Amino acid sequence: MNTKPNTSVNLYFALAYRFFLLLVIYTLCRIGFYAFNQDLFQHITLNKYLYMLYGGIKFDISALLYINLLYILLNIIPFPFRYGKGYQNFCKWLFVVSNSLGVFANFADFAYYRYTLKRTTATVFSQFSHEQNKFKLFLNFMGDYWYLLLLFIAFIWLFIKLYDLVKLKPIIPFGWPQYLFHTILLGLIAFACLVGIRGGWGFGTRPITLSNAGEFVDTPDQMSLVLNTPFSIFRTLKASKLDVLKYYSEEELKAIYNPVHLPADTGKFKKLNVVFLIIESLGKEHVGSLNKDLDGGNYKGYTPFIDSLVGQSYTFTHTYANGRKSIDAIPSVITGIPSIREPFVLSVYSGNKTTSIAKLLSDEGYETAFFHGAPNGSMGFSSYTHLAGIKHYFGMNEYKKNGDTDGTWGIWDDPFMQYMAETMNTLKEPFFSSFFSLSSHHPFRLPEEYKGKFPEGPLPVQEVIGYTDMALRNFFNKASKMPWYKNTIFVLCADHATVSYFPEYQTTAGYFSIPILFYYPAGDLRGKSDKNVQQIDIMPTVLNYLHYDKPYFALGFDAFAKRNDNFVVNNLDGGFSFYQGDYLLLTDGKISTALYDLKNDRLMAHNILDKTPLVAEKMEKYLKAFEQQYNNRMIRNQLTVQ
Repeated sequence: MNTKPNTSVNLYFALAYRFFLLLVIYTLCRIGFYAFNQDLFQHITLNKYLYMLYGGIKFDISALLYINLLYILLNIIPFPFRYGKGYQNFCKWLFVVSNSLGVFANFADFAYYRYTLKRTTATVFSQFSHEQNKFKLFLNFMGDYWYLLLLFIAFIWLFIKLYDLVKLKPIIPFGWPQYLFHTILLGLIAFACLVGIRGGWGFGTRPITLSNAGEFVDTPDQMSLVLNTPFSIFRTLKASKLDVLKYYSEEELKAIYNPVHLPADTGKFKKLNVVFLIIESLGKEHVGSLNKDLDGGNYKGYTPFIDSLVGQSYTFTHTYANGRKSIDAIPSVITGIPSIREPFVLSVYSGNKTTSIAKLLSDEGYETAFFHGAPNGSMGFSSYTHLAGIKHYFGMNEYKKNGDTDGTWGIWDDPFMQYMAETMNTLKEPFFSSFFSLSSHHPFRLPEEYKGKFPEGPLPVQEVIGYTDMALRNFFNKASKMPWYKNTIFVLCADHATVSYFPEYQTTAGYFSIPILFYYPAGDLRGKSDKNVQQIDIMPTVLNYLHYDKPYFALGFDAFAKRNDNFVVNNLDGGFSFYQGDYLLLTDGKISTALYDLKNDRLMAHNILDKTPLVAEKMEKYLKAFEQQYNNRMIRNQLTVQ
């Protein structure tokens, strides 16, 4: 092979050529990964695999930009010395060495994947941190897979030869027009790198992480075919690693707290339609009918329609979100898995196999759909809901009408909820459908025609919540005329609470307080129970109400069950808030720091930890059981019924 440089090219063309070369190499690595582990991935058609290869490009671009940022910067700074021979030799070997490490990481997973069934993440560094014979282990691994080492060496040799196929054109004289032009190019390339690292661009679109690979696969285990190892390592460098806990034996643990739900009765499975309505930033404080004691009994709130729905629904005295961010809510509500220490979908465990209410109902013949009026990649919802087994995603891409966007997040709630009602009318019954609103979000804007129509309140969010409340009213008015309406159980909740005005909500408990309503137009779900209920309870509550007759995994409880030892848990900055009965226990993640009697001390003014040690001891037992189940099952990938 004649690899003598015979082509002199522009520096920027050379940069593009070498980056394209890396993309080809990473695609070959992905194909090699599949070839070495093909027996572990069943029933993948050629079309599906080609789609995975296509999806992998997004993750390859992100990883390669992480690896090559310094190389790119050294080549695009607008000074003539970058054309020097010594300078370019340094850049070449920086490029070769850094990218060889990335390729080596991919090659290592050709073999190592069989032991972990996941792409290697940053936890590998702590995993082997205490080993005294790391070098020997490495040599043994290389010895067992010597053929991979030889293939890697051949890859790098070819890589270097292909790098040298092009050389730079001689430097041209630099005057101020050249400096200006190359400075503009620097800015454009820097912006392109930012977009590439994030995996896209758009207001409200989060940088891609491991869970975004779910958009291109059918099951979580297939995500490794889309990801690459350097990306998996980079995106988990700051991720929290859970520790295996051994507070109780397996028998003791199951007796205290068991997240495997067994059929409670032999009643016939009721195939009702199920609709979840998740409302952005709808803290419980804003709902007047749930706060009749505020403002001397004169508080009206900002949600007149939700107030009317409360009277026709079943709710509970104490209802909480499991997190404080939108990204925490979807796994909690749909999958029964809360975020602990960091959002589940951003964690190193996001590729674990999970059970969602959508998957379980889909297996029973339900059609499944998710509605969110933002651009389809926003918040990673389209990726996660696909992993959760939801077949149809309806976002801004599917909403064809022009002129209904808020200019920031997406489609205004009112027209999008009308679109949702019409689209749901085309779904085959029974169906599961979930909706996530967006208008009641900063910057708290309203459509021009609705400005001044809703009470403003002391908080900017409250006027916009009035608009979303109206959108809900219009949705229910439209849905109530449709044939599927009376055969549907609706669940309304918030994704999280937001800023508060009343001191009753400026507490740890208040920061997580949201409404949770169960509404069945043709049924007897009416009333209120003095009980603690959380987002992760929604899935088991609905399934048990439908008399679902198979065992399943969910970390929450059936809110309608008679038991009184249920609890609520949320996590903030590494510590736990643990609610059981009338009490709230706070810990710093290791020891208990405070205990409050919420029934008699709503403002949390009196820490009674030292005065009631038996209460704290009982609650600590349940909290430790929850932590042990959560940590160990996350680590062992046991989030389904085995």
